[in-house]
Amino acid sequence: MKAQKSVYICSECEYTSPKWLGKCPSCGAWNTFDEQVLAPAATAAKNPRAAHRDTGHAVRFSELDSPEYMRSSTGLSELDRVLGGGIVSGSVVLLSGEPGIGKSTLLMQISDSLGDGKRVLYVSGEESGGQLKLRAERLGIGGDNLHILTETNIESILDEASKLKPDIIIADSIQTIYSDGSASSPGSVTQVRECAFAFIERAKSQGISVLLVGHVNKEGGIAGPKVLEHMVDAVLYFEGDRRQSYRIIRAVKNRYGSTNEIGVFEMTDRGLLEVPNPSEMLLAGRPKNVSGNCAVCTVEGTRPMIAEIQALVSQSPYPAPRRTANGLDYNRMCLILAVLEKRLGLRFSAADVYMNVIGGLHLDEPAVDLAAALSLISSLTNKVVPDELIAIGELGLSGECRAVSDLENRVREAARLGFTTAIVPYRNLEKRKLELDGIKLIPIKTVYEALKVLREERPNE
Repeated sequence: MKAQKSVYICSECEYTSPKWLGKCPSCGAWNTFDEQVLAPAATAAKNPRAAHRDTGHAVRFSELDSPEYMRSSTGLSELDRVLGGGIVSGSVVLLSGEPGIGKSTLLMQISDSLGDGKRVLYVSGEESGGQLKLRAERLGIGGDNLHILTETNIESILDEASKLKPDIIIADSIQTIYSDGSASSPGSVTQVRECAFAFIERAKSQGISVLLVGHVNKEGGIAGPKVLEHMVDAVLYFEGDRRQSYRIIRAVKNRYGSTNEIGVFEMTDRGLLEVPNPSEMLLAGRPKNVSGNCAVCTVEGTRPMIAEIQALVSQSPYPAPRRTANGLDYNRMCLILAVLEKRLGLRFSAADVYMNVIGGLHLDEPAVDLAAALSLISSLTNKVVPDELIAIGELGLSGECRAVSDLENRVREAARLGFTTAIVPYRNLEKRKLELDGIKLIPIKTVYEALKVLREERPNE
């Protein structure tokens, strides 16, 4: 009996090598090669796709019809917002997140809501039926249209789906499902690709919506081949700290909606509850009259949210001061520090700098630069930024304050939450005059003018 041959496949680009390599010569990724056993080539008789293949025909672009996608509400408006209005019939959605973040809880909740008018098949490869029953009782979930299948073989799953004819299939998780057509172990590059393709083929051919759960690796990316993210219609990331109660769902790919929207949830003993007003949640418990704090309004898709940026600057006993950023880009923080030291003469080079964004948010848009700079200045000089003041603007390397997008909605959200003063870029007000009741707009051209505004707001300090 001949020994089975094996190869090594890169999980990022699927480059194949006869031996293990530390660095992939194709994509340059490190430690991404997994050993896979080569399966014998399938003949036309054993491969129905090869035996019966429809030939495609080209059509004129003007003759194409505009599709009318049917969407089903998940019962959670925050998740519907991220998906673009609900789950599209025939779409495949990949949901990923760290272990214990709440993926199975979220899927169980939406299964209950979708089961009111549709037939749902929940496939679990990680938990038994008894474990699922205990969770459902804790969440108060039940229903005749929700069907549970504890199976890991893709052929058995699709056979059961053919009998049941569900409208929605939920697979938890894709890394635990395997196919008899491949000799490799579940979770390998080949198995994940083949099983995902089988689900996608069934979804597109019969109009079934499919939700796949994906594990993450130690780097935070989705485990398995990178091509998995290209195969599905939408990729959602479930973010948050397991030790905190708030969770964020963010879309990094969505063929049927925007990738800028986020959904905010709170984990409770009754499951995930929606947070319709994240700004109030993020500002809850904000300290008063404390240096190093500044508020900013960021925009996620169409939703403006008020976030709090904190900075702590202290003299360093070491020759190489520490720099730590949580929720902000580290390189962007270093850039702002260099601008403040060069343009304002503030000495940060001999101090440790720690920055944090409250609530587990990650702010990656340039409009938060000005608030980050004011929080750093406040902590270094021990001067308090007024609690009713908010700063919005992007900083350039010359210290100039550049215009930002969607300023009106940002300022309107700040006024709604009780802020009375907003420092904004001059260019925004130069193009369009804004007059909003209850809030004073202070246009600035440089970060030095923002420093003068702080001194005017605190004349006795």
